[in-house]
Amino acid sequence: MSEAPAPDPWADAAQAAALLAVDPGLGGVHLRARSGPVRDAWIALATALAPGGRLHRLPPGAGDEALYGGLDLAATLAAGRPVRQPGLLERVGGGTLAVPMAERMTDALSARLAQALDGMGAPACILLDEGAEADERSPARLTDRLALHLRLDDVRHAGGGPEHEAIAAARTALPGVTVPDALVAELTGVAVALGIGSLRAPLLALRVARAAAALAGLSMVDGAAARLAVRLVLAPRATRLPPVPDTQAEAPAPPSEAGAQEATGEGKDEGADEARDEAAGEADRLVEEARAALPPDILAALIAGTVVPRGPAATGGAGARRRTPTRGRPAGTARGRPGGGVRLDLIATLRAAAPWQTIRRALAPGRSGVAVRADDFRVRRFTEAAESTLILVVDASGSAALARLGEAKGAVSLILAEAYVRRESVALIAFRGTRADLVLPPTRSLVQAKRRLASLPGGGGTPLAAGLLAAGQLAAQVRARGATPFLVILTDGRGNVALDGSPGRPGAAADTERVARSLAALRTGALLIDTAQRPQAEAASLARALGARYLALPRADATGLSRAVRLAQEGA
Repeated sequence: MSEAPAPDPWADAAQAAALLAVDPGLGGVHLRARSGPVRDAWIALATALAPGGRLHRLPPGAGDEALYGGLDLAATLAAGRPVRQPGLLERVGGGTLAVPMAERMTDALSARLAQALDGMGAPACILLDEGAEADERSPARLTDRLALHLRLDDVRHAGGGPEHEAIAAARTALPGVTVPDALVAELTGVAVALGIGSLRAPLLALRVARAAAALAGLSMVDGAAARLAVRLVLAPRATRLPPVPDTQAEAPAPPSEAGAQEATGEGKDEGADEARDEAAGEADRLVEEARAALPPDILAALIAGTVVPRGPAATGGAGARRRTPTRGRPAGTARGRPGGGVRLDLIATLRAAAPWQTIRRALAPGRSGVAVRADDFRVRRFTEAAESTLILVVDASGSAALARLGEAKGAVSLILAEAYVRRESVALIAFRGTRADLVLPPTRSLVQAKRRLASLPGGGGTPLAAGLLAAGQLAAQVRARGATPFLVILTDGRGNVALDGSPGRPGAAADTERVARSLAALRTGALLIDTAQRPQAEAASLARALGARYLALPRADATGLSRAVRLAQEGA
């Protein structure tokens, strides 16, 4: 039996635009692609197929008034009474909303869009994601609600697309399309095999399969429609590789009395066995379709054993966001007085004053112009990302010290190479003997880091509590300077020196537990890497006390350690 031809990526992309036109209830499309002719061609196709032949664009950083409507300032001042103007969501209605630079969207805006997508008569949403790096992603709360996920960076534009007549006919036929019960179970099984935790994914896959069947002129979902749903909905959400189907045929069971009855027609029907075999074969085909449709970078990460982050968009090492009065990304307005670098938002001030003009003119009949009072003043607000400081806390004791320090030195070198573009500093604390030392204060200087690391000694006892205490003190200093600390602790968790320098595991364990819990109360992001040859229960217990992520990483090289640290920061 010959294999089916490989799907054409552009044909799938064109089908996605048509499916959204057939069923706007799919939520929308997450389109990850850099600006270029292929992306422009797809947007033109989606625009042509959208209701009214138009995409409504959402301005980056749009506020509540832009989304939900507010005061029409010019009409209000002219009429002397409040005049409302509709917001973008009201104007779009059941149309299609395009969101450029979705990877830079604020949490507030993504939450409002997610709420809008959950409502009745919600618009379809096209997220235009131009993120070049893995940590530049659209908000997960939105991508989870959009059925169709496309990547067009390596796709050739082949032209063509569904006709309007076919889409209109499919939209009419869609309510009558049925789904076999077996296919529901198969799509759900594929979602489980891919490690997809969201319950929306199989439901959206079923909806895409029904729309694809309607577009093909079918009254029941077939295998081709199901495979298209796997490629467009399930495969891009994968967090693990699906298992390889077992192709070895099972040995036939020896004949039995029941088997003899079946052979004479007295047992179960052979047609039931054939139906089960066909269902199992279709399930295997869907899993293989998902494996083949995994994007190359995701496939490489999964093969390497790396968990692909599916949480909210990472800060890119730039730390937590904080409000500032003078610079950064616009974050709306607030009541206040200008001055000292705080800037007046004139339009927002006039909007606040406009509804009161009738009353104020009556109180002062001889005055002309707009009456503005101190309570009307609105000032601009901004947010900016705080600098992030990565604090490596390294166990430099015992016979394995040289290996641990070698890993730390290589990891620091790799991380510092990225510090310039990620606005990030790195510090190193080593503990051995009876104390912990700040070997490398927070810095971005690779030359200084190598000089300090080259002379770092090893061996002696394990004052784990002292190392954690020093890390907590440095984290407090970093936070006091307005930066965001992140701790990476390399240890096997088996301390044997107490805070007062006395040897003994019981006293050291009690001090370590107490310091760890005080660190956890500060809610500092942390990752504990167990560097023992085998995972240690003490290290896992310490990670729980710290509220840190635990990662058993024996025999780690610098590259593996750097990758683990980066993924932990992105998921923090």
